[in-house]
Amino acid sequence: MKRTRMALTVAGFLLAAFFAEAGPPGERPPQEASAAMPAQEASPEQMCGAEMADLRMARKEYREAADCYRQLTEKYPKNPVYHNKLGIAYHQMGELKLALKSYERAVKVEPAYADAMNNIGTVWYQRKKYGKAVKAYRKGIALHPEMAVLHSNLGYAYFAQNKMEEAIASFRQALAIDPAFFEHPGTRTASMLQDRSVGDRGRFFFLLAKSFAGAGNAERCLHYLRKAKEEGYKDLGEVKTDPAFSKLLENPELQELLAPKAAEPANP
Repeated sequence: MKRTRMALTVAGFLLAAFFAEAGPPGERPPQEASAAMPAQEASPEQMCGAEMADLRMARKEYREAADCYRQLTEKYPKNPVYHNKLGIAYHQMGELKLALKSYERAVKVEPAYADAMNNIGTVWYQRKKYGKAVKAYRKGIALHPEMAVLHSNLGYAYFAQNKMEEAIASFRQALAIDPAFFEHPGTRTASMLQDRSVGDRGRFFFLLAKSFAGAGNAERCLHYLRKAKEEGYKDLGEVKTDPAFSKLLENPELQELLAPKAAEPANP
């Protein structure tokens, strides 16, 4: 199968959380045998238990992890967590069609599983089907509005559609939930993916700066304005007229940032 070139960044993919994750309702695997049991040679099926699958994900052995999760989904077909993790393994391999099928199976087993709904959105985002991505993210938010990553992903999808006001609103909501979200976006991504690929990086950083300005965070606003300038964003002057930045106009650092570049002295 032809692999899709990946632009996806799985921000802060906290694989340690895989090991502790209980997941939504569904079939649970049996408890591990007691340490007092006599040691026996493990069969290939036993070696592909949940912990081994998670370990292989942690080692980025995605094909081997997918084999293990596939066995787990066959053994526990009503456990949505295994379907979702199988989807993530496929996703990391660039097998988006198989990933989507696994995420959809997870949602079919547990309709309230927002993690899998989010991951469906990331597949559509990568395929540049931004309308479908928005729809998936909004469904996830309806299920669990407290997840900052869902609002952030929705903002990226709106940004790709050139819907700037909607994007800003979504980023601001992510910041309202977690003010430091864009500094450590992996806080809640053990079973959720975040796609951070954008085309116009300068404009995107300006938009983030505007979101932080609206949230009253001058430090992060200036940080992203600098990054926008570094990316060659041509419309930094909008700061002077955009109401979102009005409370920062007297900030010396902002004034310095907006000051015209001094002309280099001519050679004698």
